[in-house]
Amino acid sequence: MDDLYDAIIVGGGIGGSALAAVLARAGKRILLLEASTAYEDRVRGEWIAPWGVTETRRLGLYDTLVGAGGHHLSRHITYDETLSPEVSEAHTTPLNIFAPDVPGPLCIGHPHHCKTLIDTAAAAGADVRRGVEVNAVALGAAPQVTFTQGGRTTTARAPLVVGADGRASGVRETAGIALNQAKPHHWFAGLLIDGADGWAEDLQAIGTEGDFAFLAFPQGGGRVRVYGGYALDQKSRFAGEDGPRRFLEAFRVASSPANRHLADADPAGPLYSYFNHDSWTDDPAAPGVVLVGDAAGWNDPIIGLGLSITYRDVRLVSDILLAETDWSRVSFAPYAEERRERMRRLRFAAELQARLDMEFDAAARARRERYHSHADPMLKAHSLAVMAGPEAAPAEVFTPAHRARVLDLEPS
Repeated sequence: MDDLYDAIIVGGGIGGSALAAVLARAGKRILLLEASTAYEDRVRGEWIAPWGVTETRRLGLYDTLVGAGGHHLSRHITYDETLSPEVSEAHTTPLNIFAPDVPGPLCIGHPHHCKTLIDTAAAAGADVRRGVEVNAVALGAAPQVTFTQGGRTTTARAPLVVGADGRASGVRETAGIALNQAKPHHWFAGLLIDGADGWAEDLQAIGTEGDFAFLAFPQGGGRVRVYGGYALDQKSRFAGEDGPRRFLEAFRVASSPANRHLADADPAGPLYSYFNHDSWTDDPAAPGVVLVGDAAGWNDPIIGLGLSITYRDVRLVSDILLAETDWSRVSFAPYAEERRERMRRLRFAAELQARLDMEFDAAARARRERYHSHADPMLKAHSLAVMAGPEAAPAEVFTPAHRARVLDLEPS
């Protein structure tokens, strides 16, 4: 029947479109529903960690992303007010060491990324519907989705509904899957800039100075996505018409002289501020439904792993589905178990990074000075989870004892 599919995917962003492309390429009949008719810059993640790049390869999507303009980064520098620029730059980290045959993180603009994937899904044979309003979702033994497009209302049926509809997921709510949320730690703002031609195109950087922490991820051609972190009591710090310019001026710091190229650049999109926190589900599946990407919970964006998490979700879910023939009886228990531990470890890594980089009083400055000058490489092992994947760091890294060692470190 025309309204019967193997799976209905609600949400045509990164996760939904990637999953639709993979399943459609395997010959499955997939309905992909997306509310927007054009993707807009909402300051979403545009950086895929090396382990996430590996996931895109396993999904057969890496060449598509590179062909669409994906830009690899090869070096990382951490700047800090407690270090001279020369010392920071002497400890540049090569980014080709974290995943086999991956030159480094991959950056691609989010709206273009979404469009590339939804076009790929359509070309693979998925039934892609844009400008859709989802009216109702029924799950359980007989899943179905009722939606309106162009004034016409349709009810589609499938053995499985996939919720890929973001942080405010309606599918998650309908499924009754609880979302756990941690307390916010700091404000974060993001902006796309053009004309930063003096910033090295292969260099990503982070740094903290005064009451501001910055991150910079170039996309090539003088375009850079920049982020800034600041204290929770400064909600309106970059509000108003001149907010983007004041935001860029905050990047003009002594600890990273090259930041002048960022401060002098031109805004190329909106400046959005939001508070950072972790959210997670204990089990991203229920009868007739599975969640992927932000719908299943998200990591604090301070460590930039939203896309990598999503691509692993898609890989695990697609592997399970393509190994089964009866999707009405498929078990997502292995996916739920892996994701639960993955997100626990990444919450831990994000908390440490926030405490180190996004606190600005004298005690925090002293903590960073001790941390950056200490000789024990295991103190920085949580960063291995960010770059190489949460399973790459030893289990003891994700314990209260390790947290205490990092945050309560005595001078060496």
